[in-house]
Amino acid sequence: MRRAARSSRRNRPVTATAARYEDPKTSAAYCFDRQARLPDEAAFSRVFASGRRSRDEYFTVLCSPNGDRRARLGLAIAKKHCRLAVRRNRLKRIVRESFRQHRQALAGLDIVVLNRPASAAAGNRELFDSLAAHWQRCRTRERRTQG
Repeated sequence: MRRAARSSRRNRPVTATAARYEDPKTSAAYCFDRQARLPDEAAFSRVFASGRRSRDEYFTVLCSPNGDRRARLGLAIAKKHCRLAVRRNRLKRIVRESFRQHRQALAGLDIVVLNRPASAAAGNRELFDSLAAHWQRCRTRERRTQG
């Protein structure tokens, strides 16, 4: 019985949503690949040492120019502020998704996101709005330092 159910799932027709993710023109801009991540401890240390800080009740965001055309993201979601792994993983997914949506505008920045205690109990919309405000602050500060 189970095998029949599995095979029918594999042979499903491609939906419009699935086709959108397979299109390289659309998916490449929003994917979170290896080049979009801060690779090592040295990169994190550089951002912590020279990054500009943006803080609100949910997140602390540090951003630093990286001399590249890509935006890169590092996550430091602390167990101290969010005890359950399920909630920490949820925060990480939300931060990654928000970063993917704003990545084009954040080009040339290395970003590290740290959670604060209130983030564990906040709703998705509040977290997305908070991150959008942080990305805007990072962009305006970067323009000021370049100009």
